Amino acid sequence: MASAILHIKDAYYFDVPKFMWRHDYTSLDQVPAFLRDRHPHATPEEFNEALDGKILIPQPFGTLKNLYEKESGFAISKFMVLELLVALIMAVLFIRLATKMRTTLVPRGRMWHFLEGILFYIRDEIAMPAIGHHDADRFVPLLWTMFFFILLCNVMGLVPWAGSPTASFGVTLALAAVTLTTVLVAGMMKFGFVGFWLNQIPHMELPLVLAIFLKPMIFVIEVVGLVIRHGVLAVRLLANMMAGHVVLLAVMALAFSVAGAASEKWWLTAFISVIGSTLLCCLELFVAVLQAYVFTFLSALFIGSAVHRH
Repeated sequence: MASAILHIKDAYYFDVPKFMWRHDYTSLDQVPAFLRDRHPHATPEEFNEALDGKILIPQPFGTLKNLYEKESGFAISKFMVLELLVALIMAVLFIRLATKMRTTLVPRGRMWHFLEGILFYIRDEIAMPAIGHHDADRFVPLLWTMFFFILLCNVMGLVPWAGSPTASFGVTLALAAVTLTTVLVAGMMKFGFVGFWLNQIPHMELPLVLAIFLKPMIFVIEVVGLVIRHGVLAVRLLANMMAGHVVLLAVMALAFSVAGAASEKWWLTAFISVIGSTLLCCLELFVAVLQAYVFTFLSALFIGSAVHRH
């Protein structure tokens, strides 16, 4: 159940095996204030036992209410740390690739071929069909970065004791906000501020009497639809990443429930749980790649609609 909560709310600690981390509080002064306030009668030994296997994230800019919620200030969550780790991995890979490309343009090595192959696919199969040959190259760096960032965040959910940042609504909403901002800025740069908003109304030959009533209504509907589309973009990614974790948790819970009941068929349940969990992990890996592609493709479609007249 704790694992499911981690994917619903931001956690301010990392859950790891007990042998990897132990707290050695010898006095209550060493215990974080928010824990002392929540459990005023607990002893240092009780805090050590309760926090076995948990690495608390330092909070220099905020105050925590508990292990899942902040009280005030800027609190650093587990997902923020994982996102920074993903950004660092991407920076190392891409800077290394850029350094090699300064000396030669001939691809060498598996990693270079792999990254360049994905780049060409995103440019030729996503950006150009959705945005157009004339404008596609301007947005390929954004789409490429977005694809890899979402992919690595998704894959983090398969790393033991980590978690998938894209299973947090705040993360997917921020990603959708990046796409929405790109749509607004790109559209206004292409058609101007007024021209972009007027472009939201499809071209229709209407009598003046009907146009006076219908076009304002259509404009409102289109603007609301613009916001809803990007909101759905965030919810779609969140729901797909959450679903796999919930199903995997249900399969694992089956094994624990049977073990707790001391059933004579425990070995059969254990076998089914292990096989089911393995297959679900493989499915989640496929979903991680698929959802990164879907998010990138839809983002390209929304950008393409912004830089072309309706």
